[in-house]
Amino acid sequence: MSFANASVSDIIATTIEKRSKKIADNVRKNNAILTRLEARGKARPFSGGRLIYEELSFAENSNAGFYSGYDLLPVAAQDVISAAQFDIKQAACPVVISGLEMLQNAGPEQMIDLLSARIDVAESTMQNLICTGLYGDGTSYSGKSIVGLDAMCPDVATASQTDTYGGIDRTTWSFWRTQYNGSAAAATIQADLNAMWAKLVRGMDRPDLIMVDNVFWAKYVASLQANQRFTNSNEADLGFPSVKFMDADVVLDGGIGGVCPSGTAFMLNTKYVHYRPHSQRNFVSLSPNKRYSINQDAEVQILAWAGALTCSGAQFSGRLAGVT
Repeated sequence: MSFANASVSDIIATTIEKRSKKIADNVRKNNAILTRLEARGKARPFSGGRLIYEELSFAENSNAGFYSGYDLLPVAAQDVISAAQFDIKQAACPVVISGLEMLQNAGPEQMIDLLSARIDVAESTMQNLICTGLYGDGTSYSGKSIVGLDAMCPDVATASQTDTYGGIDRTTWSFWRTQYNGSAAAATIQADLNAMWAKLVRGMDRPDLIMVDNVFWAKYVASLQANQRFTNSNEADLGFPSVKFMDADVVLDGGIGGVCPSGTAFMLNTKYVHYRPHSQRNFVSLSPNKRYSINQDAEVQILAWAGALTCSGAQFSGRLAGVT
């Protein structure tokens, strides 16, 4: 094991005297997407089942029509309701402390609880892992990671989206394709956003959240007039910079450690995007009581998560890419 300061291990940093008694977090990344979905009430825990289902309507009722007088009305059975299905994904971060470290990190010399500090780092690491997955396509970690925004809104032209997402074949069902503009540019960024917005609006259904990286953020903010650069006070309270486009929040998920793809904006209607953690496995310890390593003088705590990012209306979200 190596440390950022080779002469100061974590046992030294948390034990010896004349320390700040506070650990500066250099691990946690931006992670705005997770915070935003939770703040919008889009964290919908589930309690069980082999898969996570999102019910949806996919076709009109063809029995509908005009009639006159005693015309016979059609009463054929209609297949109009189905569901998208998503696998439950799992993540864990074991935290280990040896018996010797517990003895050393005790008594009046203990400035910071070493095990608690390591668990804090594990929590930051897990949040980073989940947020990276929320932007991914589900192929990392040998296909064990979250099927995220890169799968929901692929970096592919709308007409060329022929994959199966959420168990629904986009070749057959065009309503399950997302909108895409792969040639967005700084010089036309307002027009590009306007065009994407218009493709995603349906009555009161419209995008309400636009997640962007550093590059897209800088170009978009530069395109605004000074009096347009108003922020959402609620976003500011969450600690993430945001401005508005139409009535949607444009949120920076770049900064230090951001994982939103470069030059990209995900224009989302969060009515149809759902963060689904398991109610009993949402950044919790698998062993709230002490768990000891077999044949070793060491204590192990395992921080665990299970869940998925799901969608019930892919056609209401889109992706802009290519801004440099």
